[in-house]
Amino acid sequence: MFKTASIQLWIGEESKAERIERVESLLDQVKGANLVILPEVWNIGYFSFDLYSKESETVNGETAQRMSQKAKEHGFYLHMGSFIEHQEGKLFNTSLLFDPNGKVIAKYQKIHLFGYGSLESKILSRGAEVVVVETDIGKIGMCTCYDLRFPELFRSMLDRGAEIFLVASGWPYPRLEHWLMFNRVRAIENSAYLLSSNCVGKNRGTQFCGHSMVVDPWGVISASGGDEECILWGEIEIEKVSTVRREFPAVRDRVL
Repeated sequence: MFKTASIQLWIGEESKAERIERVESLLDQVKGANLVILPEVWNIGYFSFDLYSKESETVNGETAQRMSQKAKEHGFYLHMGSFIEHQEGKLFNTSLLFDPNGKVIAKYQKIHLFGYGSLESKILSRGAEVVVVETDIGKIGMCTCYDLRFPELFRSMLDRGAEIFLVASGWPYPRLEHWLMFNRVRAIENSAYLLSSNCVGKNRGTQFCGHSMVVDPWGVISASGGDEECILWGEIEIEKVSTVRREFPAVRDRVL
């Protein structure tokens, strides 16, 4: 069994530099966790589309370097949430996973880009690679926010051996009920753990809905946040994945 920490971050009007410093302080508070996750585009705010190009970074940029240092300093796996990456003249919504030595062991570029009330699909290029990485705490699949609505992606991660889904998000009101349902359903239908980190607060007039959670392979919510900034602690017993899949073999019984 190992400890997880989901940092449900308040997004307000502070600067990028101030927010990075605050996240570093929050990461200092989760020393002792084995796996930590941050939300989507937290350094500038998901709905700050006017900043996407100006504040975009490379995978070796300031935000990634400082998150890498914190992973190494505290010796945990860190899903740094996501940031706007510029790569070969294109912009991507990109997530990195660092190991306890601060090394990048996985990179995921968001595949499903949101268009409803959002400029993301107009500004960004979509990723094309399904990402699952094997670690000494389990096989981890990565996805971002809107990806939750697409069960095919989770099946693809399952086919690559995923036991834990990590979801970085900037999910807003009024679609809280969708968020609550998808977190549980994706865990249930794949007999896997799901750990999510959502934003709270308001960005460019849009309110985030929070309610980050840890869901076990039976779909039971073992930890859940509300709509305020918090550190959500949880526990994962990775052996439970194989136990559930053996006792209730819906995953094995797939035909399509």
